[in-house]
Amino acid sequence: MSDILELQKIATEIRLGIVEAVFNAKSGHPGGALSSADILTYLYFREMNVSADKANDENRDRFVLSKGHSCPAYYSVLAEKGYFSKDELKSFRHTGAMLQGHPDMKGINGVDMSSGSLGQGFSVACGMALGAKIDKKDYRIYALLGDGESQEGQVWEAITFAAHYNLDNLCLIIDNNGLQIDGKVKDVMNIMPYASKLKAFGWNVISCDGHNFEEIKNAFDKARQTKGKPTAIIAQTVKGKGVSFMENQASWHGKAPNEEQYNIAVRELTEYKNSLGGNK
Repeated sequence: MSDILELQKIATEIRLGIVEAVFNAKSGHPGGALSSADILTYLYFREMNVSADKANDENRDRFVLSKGHSCPAYYSVLAEKGYFSKDELKSFRHTGAMLQGHPDMKGINGVDMSSGSLGQGFSVACGMALGAKIDKKDYRIYALLGDGESQEGQVWEAITFAAHYNLDNLCLIIDNNGLQIDGKVKDVMNIMPYASKLKAFGWNVISCDGHNFEEIKNAFDKARQTKGKPTAIIAQTVKGKGVSFMENQASWHGKAPNEEQYNIAVRELTEYKNSLGGNK
């Protein structure tokens, strides 16, 4: 099986996990979780130096899901990577369960930072990167930010901070699906053009198709090679990617499918996975 085909199959498993989690919770945020599934798949299965048996290794790479409400994707990836059982996804958001509506670093194996208050996770990632520099460590920091989230002023303070301290061990990924809870990002509070703004702040900027693994790989390779400044990868994505009735629909930012919709989503994703062939 080719590497890209394997990644596509893993990403489809992640999407099935997202749908399973949100359906069983009867609440959650499937749209932005589905749009970020390919990025998270590549990070955890190709890019980052991480493993379940070394979850607390001080030399591991770190990841911060700044848009913490998209945690169904994060949890599904961690389960697929072996940090905990996939059965945990079925108890997502249930009272007393391990997997709650936002990541909890104290209660979930593999989570490096609690997040959910938009903008704050990325600031912590910047602090992690500076800490690594001070300690002369080689590990890298990755943070996933929502495009709607980047309307927060704190984000731009952190962008200034990262450039000032030349944090070339920091990689920001913007899940640019163009939609947020109230509609189109450009209508709610337009933050375009991303690239020229980030470059003006002193960042290296790379754009890619966030669902094309060749482009994702090339973007992360370039980020790793960049020295003297932080890198932002602007990933063009589709909200609700992989589930036909959720794609490009702001209404699926924060609601769960009913049983009929759940069955359609599972069928579509399973058919796509089967069409890829192989044994995964």
